[in-house]
Amino acid sequence: MEHVWFTAASWIGLALLASLISIRTGVSVALVEIFLGMVGGNFLGFHTVPWIDVLAAFGSMMLTFLAGAEIDPVSFRKHLKPSLVIGGISFLAPFLGAMAFTYFVNGWDLRAAQIAGVALSTTSVAVVYAVMIETRLNEIDIGKLILAACFVTDLGTVLALGVLFATYNRWMLVFVVVTGLALWVLPRLSRWMFKKYGGRVSEPEVKFIFLVLCFLGALAVTASSEAVLPAYLFGLVVAGVFVQDKILIQRMRTITFTLLTPFFFIKAGALISLPALAASLGLIALLFMVKMVTKIVGVWPLTRFYRMGKREGSYCTLLMATGLTFGSISALYGLTNGIINQAQYSVLVTVVIASAVVPTFIAQTWFQPKTTVPYEPVVLGTPDHLLHYPEEI
Repeated sequence: MEHVWFTAASWIGLALLASLISIRTGVSVALVEIFLGMVGGNFLGFHTVPWIDVLAAFGSMMLTFLAGAEIDPVSFRKHLKPSLVIGGISFLAPFLGAMAFTYFVNGWDLRAAQIAGVALSTTSVAVVYAVMIETRLNEIDIGKLILAACFVTDLGTVLALGVLFATYNRWMLVFVVVTGLALWVLPRLSRWMFKKYGGRVSEPEVKFIFLVLCFLGALAVTASSEAVLPAYLFGLVVAGVFVQDKILIQRMRTITFTLLTPFFFIKAGALISLPALAASLGLIALLFMVKMVTKIVGVWPLTRFYRMGKREGSYCTLLMATGLTFGSISALYGLTNGIINQAQYSVLVTVVIASAVVPTFIAQTWFQPKTTVPYEPVVLGTPDHLLHYPEEI
């Protein structure tokens, strides 16, 4: 029992150190937690135990739920067509590119190549959302469009992870039917629950969300799918409810980022093998280039098609090329289910981390939009859904 508390103290201490470093340097706390986890796993003897695995898994599920719940339904509907097209291609191009490269060029087996495609197809909602808030671009149309497209990309990632690695049996049928019914009922049920029982010290509405997430996650795992799939869909369908209850989502953010996600990201870092990284630097560089090239080739022409200016189009493309949370979740899923080995996992997570840092830095340094007033979409006539984003205002 004493070792349990020493283990808890060491992991929480590392999470605290990560927060202090993040505040001091301005680097995303998730990146710092992964880095410190890598140091702990390779030099300090950090290893996971069952209760850490549970907290880490719950953390990944909560992260996924919050990513869906953070969507502004009004903004999403306003930018529906461009966000669906840009977000869809942002998922599909790197998914196919990374899968083809690892399968045909690097000789990974098909399932491992599929994990690589899923892990490198992502866009980091966490990174992009933080950038949008910091720059206040979330208040104008280009920022809202980028956020909406990010959600579409990550929905493709979550669906791919859930569909490709599921076992199609009677449990899958039960999972699909129950999840479909739950997603239909949950918006109204959640609204009633929050209104009738919200605001109490015992937080019944938070416990209700935890119950739904655990139940749907259990069904998903029983069907050999992934628990993050129903979590993301649950977040999407109740996003409109959370728009009207900002205090609740802030409380859930506090719980998630204080207690749960540090265990997920530190565990993700602890599983990275530095000897495997040293032996695979060339492959890491090539996979990073595959992700960047496929994102740019897929997304940048669409930004011109939707009449963004060159600066805004480049900014959008670079932010769509970021990755972090879902990439880490996908790689860790592959490792824990024996689809990829530790060396392959280390490569994928390192590429994911690099994609969180490099394109964000380039976008913020050289391509941040100069506009300070809201863009208004202008209907151009043919086709009637094109949006006009002037170069400067």
